[in-house]
Formats: sequence, C-alpha cells, structure tokens
Amino acid sequence: MPRLAYLGPEGTFTEEALRLLDPAAERLPCANVPAALNAARSGEADGAVVPLENSIEGAITTTLDEFAWGEPLLITAELLLPVEFSLLARPGTEIAHIKRVYTHPAAITQCRAFVSRELPGAVVVAAPSTAAAAQEVSLPGSPYDAAIAARIAGEHYGLVELASRVGDRSDTVTRFVRVSRPCALPEPTGSDRTTLVVFLADDHPGALLAMLTEFSVRGVNLTRIESRPTGDGIGRYFFHFDFEGHVADARVGEAIAGLHRICGEVRFLGSYPRADGVAPVIKRGTADTEFAEAADWLERIRAGRV
Repeated sequence: MPRLAYLGPEGTFTEEALRLLDPAAERLPCANVPAALNAARSGEADGAVVPLENSIEGAITTTLDEFAWGEPLLITAELLLPVEFSLLARPGTEIAHIKRVYTHPAAITQCRAFVSRELPGAVVVAAPSTAAAAQEVSLPGSPYDAAIAARIAGEHYGLVELASRVGDRSDTVTRFVRVSRPCALPEPTGSDRTTLVVFLADDHPGALLAMLTEFSVRGVNLTRIESRPTGDGIGRYFFHFDFEGHVADARVGEAIAGLHRICGEVRFLGSYPRADGVAPVIKRGTADTEFAEAADWLERIRAGRV
C-alpha cells in the first residue's frame, strides 16, 4: 500500500483528488505543497498529490517553483477534479448571522459574487487551505462563523452545509498531479502529456521563439506555457511547458533534445497519461515511422548509397 503525501489537513480538494487517483493509498496530510513534495523527496512518503493549475486561477505558482528548484520529482499521473465550494458552519448557525468567513484565497476569488450577494456584511479572511478553514470554524470559541470549503471538509469536521455550489462558475476544474522520486516512466498510451522546466542559456532576441520552434517544426502541440521569475533580477524568467505526447515518441524526444542543445537547462518532469484522454493529431512527417524512415534514408546517403 503506497503512502502519499498531500496538502492537508483532512478535507481538502487535494485529499479528494488523492482518493480518486489511488483509493487504497495511505494518506499523509501536510501543511503546504512544499512539505508534501519534500515528504516524497525524503522517502517519508512514496509520492505526493498536489494541485498544478486551476481553470479560473491559472497555475499554482508554489507547485511550479517547487518543481523548478527542488530536488527532481517525476509526474506519473494527473486528475481533473471539478471544484464545488460549500458554505459550512456549526450546527444552528443561520446565514443572516454570519459576520466572519474563513477560506483559502483561491476560494475568495472564485466565490466573490456569492459572498457579495448573500453575505454583504461579512468579512472574508484568508486561510492556509479550505480544509484548515473548516477545521478552525469547527472549534469551540472560533472567531469565524463559517467556512467556504469542499463538502468533504464539513463531513470531516462536523459542520453543516448552509449553501452548496457557491462558486461563481459551475465548470471550475483543478488539475492535480501525482509525483514520485525518479523512477521508470509510465508506458505510452497514445494519449499522453509531457512536462518540462526550461531555463534560457542567455537572454537574447528570439530566445523564446527558438524554444517554440523546436516544438513547432516537429508537430508537437503545447497545452500550457508559463513563465516564472528566476529571482536573479527583473526580466529574468524560466518556463514551464506542457505538451502532447510521450518522450518515447520520436517527435517529442527530438524536440526535447533540441531544447537541450539550445537552452541552459532542461528539467524533465515526466510523461504520463492525459486525464482527459485526448489523443494528439499527428501531422504529416512527424509520426514515429516517418522519423525512422528519414533516419534510414540519411544513413544510406552517408554511406554513399544514393
């Protein structure tokens, strides 16, 4: 039975994602994303489940930076989890009496319209996680009247649901990934995603274009690109890439090798099955068989067999 670390305490959306990714796993709640990833790195856990991006908020920058600067980890699986927030309170609480609400900053942003409409006089305070908010509200003498969190958090901490689906968008989704220490990669499925962190060798005109060209000329479709500051001064960035395909695919392998030739550092974060099951469209000239035929043709040319 694997032991997986996750962003805790019990009742977070991350715990829900972990349960779906590996129902049999032993769960290790951690205080924050870096702590969960470090538990995987140290061997305290066999892996970790962390959020990577949200359809409203965008990238989870703490996760991106941990992947870039921490000891190497590999993504082995992903999950797309619909996010539904509930207004939770101690039994006997009425919405009209709620003056202080506790929740995670992401939930504050995603539930702004509900709070403005239904709790116009309430003060909303940021919490470390939605589950931590629910846990705090459940305590006797808590200064908070309600929490905005996942329904599972209310079940964990004995809170009642005063309102469900309080998010401003009904189609909000968070992408979670399971990571482990470097290991054998998942086998290609034909519907895969690969993730990299790429550092420029030097800043010059066309540097980003040169990186993108390595993907474009081989028909590799990007599904996400993020820039993050290196910390070395204003205007210094590194890049996160998600793209279709598996490193075992010829077009993907050649694109990564091309980046390795022109960039300062390329950190491979894994090739793994896509949660949505979408298969890439293979452009003419970029299938594995066509790369192999071209390589054979080149060898014949070099051998003088024209």
